[in-house]
Amino acid sequence: MADKELARVRGRFVEKVSKALLKQLLDDLLEEGLLNEGETDSVLEDNSNKADMARALIDMVKRKGDKASRKMIEHLEKRDPTLYSELGLSCGQPPAAASQKEQSWSSELIATTDSFWRTKLNDKNIYPGAEKSISSRVALLITNRNFSDERLTRKGAEVDEENMDKLLRSLHYEVVKYKDLTGKMIDEALMNFSKHPKLKETDSVFVVIMSHGKRGIVLGVNHREEVEPDEFPVDNIYKYLGSQKCSALLNKPKIIIIQACRGESGGSVMVSDSAKVVCDDVSQSHFDENSIVDDSARYVHKEKDFISLLSSTPGHATL
Repeated sequence: MADKELARVRGRFVEKVSKALLKQLLDDLLEEGLLNEGETDSVLEDNSNKADMARALIDMVKRKGDKASRKMIEHLEKRDPTLYSELGLSCGQPPAAASQKEQSWSSELIATTDSFWRTKLNDKNIYPGAEKSISSRVALLITNRNFSDERLTRKGAEVDEENMDKLLRSLHYEVVKYKDLTGKMIDEALMNFSKHPKLKETDSVFVVIMSHGKRGIVLGVNHREEVEPDEFPVDNIYKYLGSQKCSALLNKPKIIIIQACRGESGGSVMVSDSAKVVCDDVSQSHFDENSIVDDSARYVHKEKDFISLLSSTPGHATL
């Protein structure tokens, strides 16, 4: 019976379900007439946290019997197939049969539902998004494969480029692509991207650079070690797209992905169960509030709203 299925997974459901998913399930059950507005309001308003809301919902549906329980399970499978699979749910089947069901993963991005979109759109803790800004999304993709020094050729980089281009386009980003750039050309590409006309309307940007590298450096295609350095300083990304130089991206997320080594060390170490931890003292710089002039100007962090994803830790090579 479906109500027994809900009872079986109650604890894990309460632990793993998100608040957004709870609201979606409430909307589904209200639309089907299995819950009334008073019941949905009581779940949302009479409980102080997400866990209590989840307990109230699952207990309320269980009390309504097999039909309501089965419908909730069906909607959970549709809304969040991953959670449905993790819980080992089925619509009234024995738990053993449910556990034998293979978990399936989608190779395609699954479009969000209208109710989930509305929930996120009104969440003050989430960057705002709108139809106009989505249609103005733009990303920069730079791939260095072929180098003057043929020993540095990055065979297979074209596959990474194709996959990244596909991912960005599926997220509705116009992709500005460059291939095989020198360090100076990478710098110019970043500078030009910082002036892209769509930045004013976009809600976010991606910058993806794939090449060889060193700590703080991405290598250009003419690089020859100790003979002809050809380098792009990674810090220039934050300079060109940061608050001071690029006001069009102020308060908008800027996602930086760099697929490049950051040194030559292997990055692996021997470890022991009894490690001595040493913490260095970190002094905080002094900030004088009296030095700020009280007018229309204001201070924001010059590297505000960046997130950087790098393929290796500082000083180490990419495995």
